[in-house]
Amino acid sequence: MRESDLKISISGIRGIVGRSLSPRLLIKFSEAFSSYVGGGRIAVASDTRPSRDMVRWAVFSGLLSCGARPIDLGILPIPSLQVYTKEKKLDGAVSITASHNPIEWNALKLIRKGGVFLSPNEAGELLDYYYQGRFNRTARPQGIQTDEGAFDPHEQKILKFIDTTLIRKRRPRVVVDPCGGAAAPFVGAFLEKLGAEVFCIHGSIENGFPRNPEPVPSNLEALCRAVREHGADIGLAQDADADRLAAVDEKGTPIGEEYTLALAVEYFLKNKKRTPIVVNLSTSQVMDDIAERENVLLHRTRVGEINVARMMRDVRSEIGGEGNGGIIAAPVHYCRDSFSGMALLLEYLAWSGKPLSTLKGELPPYFMVKDKIRASFQEGKRFLKRLEESFDRGRTDRMDGLRVEYPDFWFHVRPSNTEPVIRLQVEAGERTLAEKTMRRIKQLLIF
Repeated sequence: MRESDLKISISGIRGIVGRSLSPRLLIKFSEAFSSYVGGGRIAVASDTRPSRDMVRWAVFSGLLSCGARPIDLGILPIPSLQVYTKEKKLDGAVSITASHNPIEWNALKLIRKGGVFLSPNEAGELLDYYYQGRFNRTARPQGIQTDEGAFDPHEQKILKFIDTTLIRKRRPRVVVDPCGGAAAPFVGAFLEKLGAEVFCIHGSIENGFPRNPEPVPSNLEALCRAVREHGADIGLAQDADADRLAAVDEKGTPIGEEYTLALAVEYFLKNKKRTPIVVNLSTSQVMDDIAERENVLLHRTRVGEINVARMMRDVRSEIGGEGNGGIIAAPVHYCRDSFSGMALLLEYLAWSGKPLSTLKGELPPYFMVKDKIRASFQEGKRFLKRLEESFDRGRTDRMDGLRVEYPDFWFHVRPSNTEPVIRLQVEAGERTLAEKTMRRIKQLLIF
């Protein structure tokens, strides 16, 4: 088995179906989760990957064997599952999704009581159950329940949070691309309830993912064309599990996931509530500018939704997220949520009366370059030490990998939580400086 075929970590279990992610492995991990949370009611939902049924039944088997009462929610976005878990006061939930990974991958994401992911310490305890085989098996398994209305609690919370009357007055024309993923059965009707005129591309869940599910500009060519063809005000793209959002302006140009988050946060502060902002270490410098402009505090955390969500609770922040398009609006739920992000952007368009390109243009321009290199954990530690020695005049943060700030650029280098790679990010006010810095970092890491 190759090192990259399977990853079992505090983020869950992830692998390639038919090669490393086997039913036996899935059952054992589900047994560990059921034992860890003490059985009880555990919801199970998935994205639209062809392997979902194989994985789902293995998960049911493991949960049932250790006393859980599973609730089968079928295909459901992961933020909707998190809201459902909290609103129904469940003991936990399992999301079957590999998020932005290619279609041959699948994974289990584990959610605890309250509808949030396990903390690193909790995940470490769960892994002890898994590796030590501490399973509380029962001779009398329960049955499986179902609920076909599992999206409703999530939708209703957003509709109460957003000014749909304002959106309906403008009636923005929207093209949405759910990538045939978990949002596809729900997003069109949701946007219409917000007050938009909706055109959907890649809405079928029958033929796999029509594009790479990661909603980055290079994967959004079809959405850009559709925005121009329909004369739309905005294009919106989601990933396979619908926790990330990307936007395309009225000219058919991607604004970048960093600015998707930035505009949602800016509008929240302007017209919802003044509150501290929480983002991770990899998120754009534009968030510092927004915080300064709106005179609120900005807090940065380790990468990972649970880290941002916990800090938001600690500092009583109601808006934040991650620069990959992961918007967290606490009035809905402490989770990355593309649906809340869509609602905030549409309300911003209606409130301002300005096109999306103008709203983005009013924010300071930054250029971010991202890359990754394959490396083991030990190799990564050596790389970080070498980088710190080479960039010794910058302000250093070792909270999560290595982040170094200079007056005109910053970079963040860290081991991935989901792949055996080192992730690299550089941002500067000039593209040439960002690209030059990235080349220097890669040369240091490779040689």
